[in-house]
Amino acid sequence: MKIEYIHASKFGNGAMVAEEFARQMATKEATVEVHHIRDVDPAHLPPADLYLFSSPGRFGKPIKNVRRFLEGVQLPSGSRYAVLTTEMAPKPDKETGRMPTEEEICTYQKVRPIMHDLLQGKGLVQVAEGKVYVTGIKGPLEDGWREKVAAFAATVSDLEGATPQASPQV
Repeated sequence: MKIEYIHASKFGNGAMVAEEFARQMATKEATVEVHHIRDVDPAHLPPADLYLFSSPGRFGKPIKNVRRFLEGVQLPSGSRYAVLTTEMAPKPDKETGRMPTEEEICTYQKVRPIMHDLLQGKGLVQVAEGKVYVTGIKGPLEDGWREKVAAFAATVSDLEGATPQASPQV
């Protein structure tokens, strides 16, 4: 399986996730080419079996450079893609100490839905998505992030040769 992994990383967290994903996939005999969005032309992406896009979240959205990049992506309709983001870890309510539910988080954290809308609007087919939390604006990544990336890599590895239908979430 050949994977083109395109990410944006301002503080290095996304780059660390990309490197770990590539390392994990190498053990599964997959080829992963990692690129920062500033180093590739969205209109001329290399051929691949899967395109993996990654963005940090900022104010609950993918950063502007990623949104612009995804708007410019030109791939054949039906191309398979996955999304693996780095998002701010939820914090407990200051008054009650209660952690927000996944449903509540989805009301303000829209990084992945925005990315999916942009890519699916171009006829691309989502096959997987995942997220890794960042505990502060500049990091570090959450405890256990490598295991999350390994689980995501296993999901992607299982897709080889499969017809896209469901969208596994890690």
